Amino acid sequence: MHAYSREIAPFAVAAALGIFLALGVFAGEKDGGPEVVKKVDVERYMGTWYEIASIPAVFQRQCAGGTTASYSLKPDGTVQVVNACYTKKGKLSSAKGVAWVVDPETNAKLKVSFLPFGIKAAGGDYWVIDLGEDYEYAVVGHPKREYGWVLSRTPTLKKATLEKIEARLAERGYDFSEFKFTDQENYPPRR
Repeated sequence: MHAYSREIAPFAVAAALGIFLALGVFAGEKDGGPEVVKKVDVERYMGTWYEIASIPAVFQRQCAGGTTASYSLKPDGTVQVVNACYTKKGKLSSAKGVAWVVDPETNAKLKVSFLPFGIKAAGGDYWVIDLGEDYEYAVVGHPKREYGWVLSRTPTLKKATLEKIEARLAERGYDFSEFKFTDQENYPPRR
């Protein structure tokens, strides 16, 4: 058993959030939400991403830093999702979920569910709204712009890249001041 599998309880809120999303509590805005990228190569998107900044989500409340999202393609075409972070006490906490493409024309709109056993239901919106040419960074949004994540293949991004991301987020209706930077430098904790 992996050490972090005992720490799934804090992510139980994610399942509840997924249910609310499915019930339409967070339905899209009249404008249809932020523009997504033209095409996502799902296979290139797989792997580990470091959270650089995010609009804090309720299901990430226990996260103090070292937040990552790891994606792997499953034989049925869905994506296994493993979100992990370190708590203030230095414990690794994680949640496993499943994602699936809902817009096959672009592959940029997905649903993600953290229900037990990889059940494809009650999925929250996961929209890829910006993507580096070499998949070195990605920005994930939500139809109502209530959530957002700036992700990178490395624990840091260059200042110039962040400035470009900030400008594109503004174009897509986001206020970058709502994003909080993630502490990647001090995690995992040194012993």
